[in-house]
Amino acid sequence: MLYPLKFKPIYKDKIWGGEKIKTVLKKDFGALPNCGESWEISSVKGNVSVVANGFLKGNTLSEIIEIYMGDLVGEKVYEKFGVEFPLLIKYIDASDVLSIQVHPNNELAKERHNAYGKTEMWYVIQADKGAELISGFNRTIKKEEYLEHLENKTLKNILNVEKVKSGDVFFIPAGRVHAIGAGILLAEIQQTSDITYRIYDWDRLDNKGNLRELHTLLALDALDFKLCKYPQQVYKKQINEPVNIAECKYFTTNLLNLNLLLQKDYNNIDSFIIYLCLEGCFAINYGNNKKENVNTGETVLIPALIKELIIEPSPSAKILEVYIKMVNG
Repeated sequence: MLYPLKFKPIYKDKIWGGEKIKTVLKKDFGALPNCGESWEISSVKGNVSVVANGFLKGNTLSEIIEIYMGDLVGEKVYEKFGVEFPLLIKYIDASDVLSIQVHPNNELAKERHNAYGKTEMWYVIQADKGAELISGFNRTIKKEEYLEHLENKTLKNILNVEKVKSGDVFFIPAGRVHAIGAGILLAEIQQTSDITYRIYDWDRLDNKGNLRELHTLLALDALDFKLCKYPQQVYKKQINEPVNIAECKYFTTNLLNLNLLLQKDYNNIDSFIIYLCLEGCFAINYGNNKKENVNTGETVLIPALIKELIIEPSPSAKILEVYIKMVNG
C-alpha cells in the first residue's frame, strides 16, 4: 500500500544563499558555502526528487507516478499532467537580495520554451528586522517608462516594496515583477517550471567576477505593468483548524497551527496532499495503526488514495497543507 512519502532534498548553492536552511529548518546541506534553496519535491528535468523512506526508497518521483498514477497524485491530476508532478516545493534562504525578475505565463512559456509558466506563492518563515521584498509595480506604467528606469538603474522607484515579518504571505502570479530581499527565509509553492527572466541584478558579480546574464527583451513581453493593488495575502490566524492563505487553479495552500489532534478527511479532494513542517513536529496516523513522524524542515507527500488521517502534533506544529482543488483542461 502507498504511504506518506518523504524525498531527499535537492540543495542549491546560490550567490545570495546563507545558513538558515540549516539553523532554522534543521536541514543538513553539507559543505555548500551558500545554500540558497532546498528543493523538497520536484519533477523539473535534471532535478527529479528521489524517495527517501519506505519500500519505494531510491525510486524517483516520476517513476512512482508512472506506476501508481491516479492513486498517487489523483485521477484528474494524472489525466492532465501524466508523470510530471505539477508543483515544485522549495525553501529559499536569502542572505542577500535576489535579482529583480519575472516569470512567463503558461501561454508564453509554451510558445518559447515548451514548458509551463510559473505562478507561485511565498510564506515567510523568518525575517530579519527591516527585511523587505518586492512584489509588483507601485503604479501602472508604460513600457517606455519602465525601460527608462531600467537603463538609469532607478527601477526600484517604480516597484512596490513591502516590509516583511514571519507569517506574511505573498501570491505572485505569472507576469508580476518580484524579488526576495536580504534576511528572509521562506517556503515557496509554485508550478513546475524553472523559467526565470532576470531583469536586474544590482550589478552584482558572480564568483568569477562576471555580471550575471539578464533577460531584458524576454521579460518585456512577460511583464504585467499594471498597479499591484494587493501584494500581500490577508488571512485570519486561528488555532487547530485550516486557514486558507492562497487559492488559485494551480494550487491551494492552507496554514495549520496545531496543538491538538486534527482529523483530516480528503474524500472530496481528488489530489495528493503535501505537508511542509515549518515549526515543531507531528505524526501522521493513517491506515491500520500506521504512523509517519515529520520533523521541522521536512516535507511529506500524502498519496491521493489516503483519504483519512490524523495529524498529531507533539506538542505543537506549524504546517503548510498544499493540494490541487481543481484541474482545468
